[in-house]
Amino acid sequence: MSKPLVIFGSAEIAALAKFYFQHDSDRDVVAFTVDDEFVDKDSFQGLPLVPFSEVTKLYPPDKYNMHVALSYTKLNQLRKDKYEQAKLAGYTLASYVCSKSVTWQDLVIGDNCFILENQTIQPSVRIGSNVMIWSGNHLGHGSEIGDHTYIASHVVISGHCKIGECNFLGVNSTLRDFCNIGDSCFIAMGASVGRDMPNGSVALASQADVFTEDDRRAKALKKLYFKM
Repeated sequence: MSKPLVIFGSAEIAALAKFYFQHDSDRDVVAFTVDDEFVDKDSFQGLPLVPFSEVTKLYPPDKYNMHVALSYTKLNQLRKDKYEQAKLAGYTLASYVCSKSVTWQDLVIGDNCFILENQTIQPSVRIGSNVMIWSGNHLGHGSEIGDHTYIASHVVISGHCKIGECNFLGVNSTLRDFCNIGDSCFIAMGASVGRDMPNGSVALASQADVFTEDDRRAKALKKLYFKM
C-alpha cells in the first residue's frame, strides 16, 4: 500500500487530482496544502487545507507523499517552482497514470506526473518529471517529453520526437516524426509542426473563417452541402 497523499493546490486541478487518485489508484488523499498567503479557508473538497509552513509537522514526509496539482500558469513555471519547493521540503512526489490508457512495459515516467485517460503511449517513450498530459493523446514510439511540460488533449506526437522542458502543446496540435522542440515553447491549438523549434519559439495555426448566417458564402455553402 502506498503512503497517504497530500495535494498541493486548492483549485480545479487539485480537485481533479483528488478524484483520479482516489478512484483509480491505491492512494488515500488526506489533505491539501498551499502557500500560507493563499489559505483562505480551513478545508477544500471536504479535507483539511493547511498552510505549507505547517504541512511537514502535520503530514511529515516520512509518512506522507505529495502531488503538486497546478496547471500551466507562466508556461509551467509556477508548477515547476512548487514542485521544487515540495522536494526541498523532503517529500516524495507521486505520479498518476490513468489505468484507462494504453502503455507498454518499457515506459519511463518521472515523479509528479499527471496523465489522464485514453492515451496511446507507444514503446520506448520517456516522460520526464512534473509532466501533465490531458486526455486522448498519441505519443509515438521513441519520443521523449521533457520535465515540466503540459500537453493538452488530442495531441499527436509522432515517433522519435524530442520535446524539451516547460513547453505547452495545445489541443489538436501535431508534431511530425523526428521533430526536436526546445525549452519554453508554445505550440498553439491546431498547430501542425513539421520542423524543429528553438527555445522560446511559438507555433500558431491558421484560424478558421467564420461566416455569419446572412453572409452570401454561408448561404452558398449550406445550399451546396445540405440543399438548404
